[in-house]
Amino acid sequence: MGGTIAVIVVIASIAQAQTIGTRGQTPFVGEPSTLVHRAADNADGGGPGDFADLAERVQPAVIGVSSKAAATSKGLPDRLFGTPDQGPPNKQIPAPNARDQLVSFGSGFFISADGYAVTNSHVVEDGDTAEIRTNDNKTYPAKVIGKDSLTDVALIKVDGRSDFSYVKLVDQLPRVGDWVLAAGSPFGLGGTVTAGIVSARERDIETGSVMDFIQIDAPINQGNSGGPSFNARGDVVGVNSKILSSREGSVGVAFAVPADTVKAVVSQLKDKGAVTRGWLGAKVQPVTPDIADSLGVNHLHGAIVADVQDDGPAARAGLRRGDVITAAEGQPIKNAKELTKKIHAMAPGSSIRLAMLREGRENSLNVALGQMPDQPKVPPTMRR
Repeated sequence: MGGTIAVIVVIASIAQAQTIGTRGQTPFVGEPSTLVHRAADNADGGGPGDFADLAERVQPAVIGVSSKAAATSKGLPDRLFGTPDQGPPNKQIPAPNARDQLVSFGSGFFISADGYAVTNSHVVEDGDTAEIRTNDNKTYPAKVIGKDSLTDVALIKVDGRSDFSYVKLVDQLPRVGDWVLAAGSPFGLGGTVTAGIVSARERDIETGSVMDFIQIDAPINQGNSGGPSFNARGDVVGVNSKILSSREGSVGVAFAVPADTVKAVVSQLKDKGAVTRGWLGAKVQPVTPDIADSLGVNHLHGAIVADVQDDGPAARAGLRRGDVITAAEGQPIKNAKELTKKIHAMAPGSSIRLAMLREGRENSLNVALGQMPDQPKVPPTMRR
């Protein structure tokens, strides 16, 4: 007798959401620990034998983060359905009371002694304030300085102290196979660490962002959103953001926002509360072998223009549908993602020189970039 097995694969943001009444409380469960300053000074690399010492050094800098928003019948399902450790998408829940609040639980970590901390954008997306709980079980109000939905990074600030334990973002990204220690507050339980390795780099999980994630196999669960993944020296290699699961829980496939991306975003959020990006005003797609053959060019690489927005920067510069962009500022373009990342990294108003192939002939033009419009929120869950 034959049969089939239905598998639902979920790429999900890993913040935990819970509905509480206005008088209800859903406290964090923390574990006391002595606060220290710069959490990873003088630590050497290593492997599994070093995890206890490493965890002791870095955990004081890791925090639990919670934020509240009104629970509406429209907004509640998007935050609860399809998360890794909850029921299937057809699960029924009661309609929220008008006085109920939706509380989002996640994780984060201090990056300075004066209270700047990093978490995920989707953890604090519905408010301008949050509450954090430190590893010594103390709670503090925090202000949301800025958030960037495209990278899922947010910067928050706790005022009133200048002696928080903190960690730094790594200068050099990890290699595949390097050890990592993931820390956070899964299910609101407080200081929790899990260990694994870097499984892959530059992973594209098709979430609507051109960002490449770091894939790790350390167990990551709901509530770990915004928590750090550390290398063996105690520096942050990435911010845990999403998991891939076929059983609504951790299966050892998690994705972290790379530290270099976090640095760039945090710098802008701290300076101006938002991230501005260059904008071309054209949709581009990869040049496939079939497209190259149709153009009669062998080994063609770059980005082909699929559409040009009316009165956008590309249209004003004369870019046309069907043009193949092969280089930007004299540097060869491998694919559409590389071009988009390069443009996003440039300031609005700056000019970029594009080399292209048009109707079989080489050409070039300058485009004065616009400012990327506000981005819609990336859905917290994506089913495949």
